[in-house]
Amino acid sequence: MIPSPAVSTIAQTIQLSLSPVFMLAGIGALLNVLAGRLSRVVDRARALERLHPASTGPEHERHVWELRILDRRIAIINAGLALAVSSAVMTCSVVALLFVAELAKLRLGREVAVAFILAMLLLIAALVSFLLEVRTSLRAIRIRPELLE
Repeated sequence: MIPSPAVSTIAQTIQLSLSPVFMLAGIGALLNVLAGRLSRVVDRARALERLHPASTGPEHERHVWELRILDRRIAIINAGLALAVSSAVMTCSVVALLFVAELAKLRLGREVAVAFILAMLLLIAALVSFLLEVRTSLRAIRIRPELLE
């Protein structure tokens, strides 16, 4: 029978895993923001798709232009969501590796470090995609000159 680890050992492992768990909370908040933005983009795209067949001339061109931007935003948000979820999975892997290493008395320090670095890189990429999506969304808010007169 394998001896059970001491409670103090488990407590130390839980303390070590708190930072990644806080990171998971931040990733969850980012996922919530991205999902909300995706929902609004999809709603706007659907509204424009209804207007598109009836429009002509400059209005038609503006709808096509905005639909292209919305399509690009959807792709960027989708990539951001995938990156954020991948970061969350890697962060969960870090916590799991910490416990496995402690319970099985394995030396997995390098693996834990690599998993954490990968989780951070994925999170950075998700944040960059969020920034890119926000900047792309600002292009769609150009106010037409004739409305400013």
